[in-house]
Amino acid sequence: MQEIIISGWDDLQRNIFDDVWDEKVMRYRDSRIYRGAADREWDLSPSLNRVCGHDLSLETHVFRQFRKYGYAELAGYEGFWSLLPVAQHHGLPTRLLDWTYSPMVAAHFATEDTDYYDRDGVIWQLDVKQFHSHLPSMLRSKLEEHDSSIFTIGMLEKTVQDFRMMQSLSDEPFALFFEPSSMIDRIVNQYALFSVVSDPAVLLSEIIDSKQIKCRKLIIPKEVKLEIRDKLDYINISERMIYPGLDGVCKWITRRYAALGPVYNAGHGGHEE
Repeated sequence: MQEIIISGWDDLQRNIFDDVWDEKVMRYRDSRIYRGAADREWDLSPSLNRVCGHDLSLETHVFRQFRKYGYAELAGYEGFWSLLPVAQHHGLPTRLLDWTYSPMVAAHFATEDTDYYDRDGVIWQLDVKQFHSHLPSMLRSKLEEHDSSIFTIGMLEKTVQDFRMMQSLSDEPFALFFEPSSMIDRIVNQYALFSVVSDPAVLLSEIIDSKQIKCRKLIIPKEVKLEIRDKLDYINISERMIYPGLDGVCKWITRRYAALGPVYNAGHGGHEE
């Protein structure tokens, strides 16, 4: 796993757009996806493992209770894979991990929480195509049939009924990536997709290591977090866009008018080294 220390905004741009020129179409094209985190020490552990790590079999009960008590508000959603992103969106512990096609959205999540400005952030960078050869043949064929690198909800609903069937497809744990439906504005604005591992006891990072999948971690030192944060605001990558509605507006205003400069930019001078 390659780690790159980011020295500032310009260096972030160079590393994000490094090696994305596609000679076939003579344009900039990228099959990489990104995940931002406020602390570089955090691993790729989904909320299910953080909350129910003592007994992962609780996953079935958690999801059943969600469907039972959220029935009235879930009437517009059909199918197991359609409900999962909704559950994730509302904070239910799931085995999903949030990713984005946008490196700038990932940079937002790495710099959003000012409570973590005393530690380095990170942007994980993966090429999803590297996971394809490790998929069960049925799932690999489905992607090839649709000439796609990412599953849609429709593709999964027709192929894999639920997590139990997913795990039965292979004795070896595997990971797949899928796009949610566009029924939630926040998911649309975050240019979001999700990863899911067939065995809840196995982390995505363990699959990356065991399969020797190339992965880059762009480390954002605490000293440059505020610079990157402020410049993201200038290109409209902020809570106003990430969290549509008044909650997002209030989060953005609160952070924008906080006295962060004297604390984190003292002696910076407004220039990159």
